[in-house]
Amino acid sequence: MSQAFRLKQSIEDAVIAGEFLPGDRLDEASLAERFGVSRTPIREALLQLGAEGFIDVRPRRGAIVSVPSPTRLFEMFETMAEIESACGRLAARRLTPENDAAMETAHRACEIAAREGDSEQYYADNRNFHEAIYRASRNSFLADQAFALHKRLSAYRRIQLRARNRLLQSLQEHAGILEAIRAGDEQLAATRLHDHVLVQGERFSDMVLGLAADRRSDATGSKSGTSR
Repeated sequence: MSQAFRLKQSIEDAVIAGEFLPGDRLDEASLAERFGVSRTPIREALLQLGAEGFIDVRPRRGAIVSVPSPTRLFEMFETMAEIESACGRLAARRLTPENDAAMETAHRACEIAAREGDSEQYYADNRNFHEAIYRASRNSFLADQAFALHKRLSAYRRIQLRARNRLLQSLQEHAGILEAIRAGDEQLAATRLHDHVLVQGERFSDMVLGLAADRRSDATGSKSGTSR
């Protein structure tokens, strides 16, 4: 994992915990001092966040925190559930040996990460699993929509994996999804994927409450790295 990617995740965590608020400007120099790094990896991390829509990069203002409201975030997860449900339904109908092998490889990687309790590695492998399903739908337009929204929700989907017992629960859900797709059961595959994504939204809410509490207990009473 690159330094810029680790910094990206740290900034995501801080924003989700409420340390940086919507409209705050993320100053490169202040963030570099906060994390004890040069401005170059900070700049790379902010570019990655901007590409995912997590922040807005504006002329003359720089990087601005742009976090959806709770209602908007729920709507995004709800839409993601519907899109992934459609992908699962089509994958069950159109599964090829190549797509099956890709899903299997990603699922086995998730098993290893879950056994090791590595939520960050699990997230990377989990993303591969879901993207394999998008491709298995063999509908490129639908897959493009799934890729785009998954990217937009990536920070929130990553954070929810830290919730208690979530890794093993997610892995079990994956096994059920894979079973339904392989059986050609379109409705069951769609239902299991739909429920799997909605549960992620619920676990994210639980995780944010715990993360925010941890951040408050560690706070020193001052906030660096932002300006209004």
